[in-house]
Amino acid sequence: MTTTTDKHTITALVEDQPGVLNRISSMFRRRGYNISSLAVGQSETDGLSRMTFVVEGDPETVEMVAKNLHKLVEVIKVVNISSGNTVSRELALVRVNADVTTRSEIMQIVDIFRAKIVDVSQGTLIVEVTGDENKVDSLVDLLRTFGVHEVMRTGTIAMSRGVSYEEDTPG
Repeated sequence: MTTTTDKHTITALVEDQPGVLNRISSMFRRRGYNISSLAVGQSETDGLSRMTFVVEGDPETVEMVAKNLHKLVEVIKVVNISSGNTVSRELALVRVNADVTTRSEIMQIVDIFRAKIVDVSQGTLIVEVTGDENKVDSLVDLLRTFGVHEVMRTGTIAMSRGVSYEEDTPG
């Protein structure tokens, strides 16, 4: 019997209070779940934040993650949006070597990926790219040939297409 350990995206609407992130990450740690990506930010409602988790595991494991999240008092709503029609994005900043001989080639690659250069120094450029995980990975891989010094990624954020968060889930 084979099990699938695909990446799954779960969003949670949580109370915006000190210690909530710690309680949620402690729940993941205690249960042995690994978080591939975590992004948190204010939501459209005052006093609530939205969290996006990317976790690896089979469908049963991901269902248990969602159920365990829902048990936490500060968690208002949990949705597994992995199988739905979603928009997902990630932001990355990449510091890459760039001298006079390579700068124009890097600029062409950046342009192809619809990324942008946000800082220029004597020997490096900082490139900003937004897109899905594959797009970010592809650009970083291409830039490695020039020498990547540093990569900073936000992690995935995601939203269901076409319906609001409240309509998408049962109460």
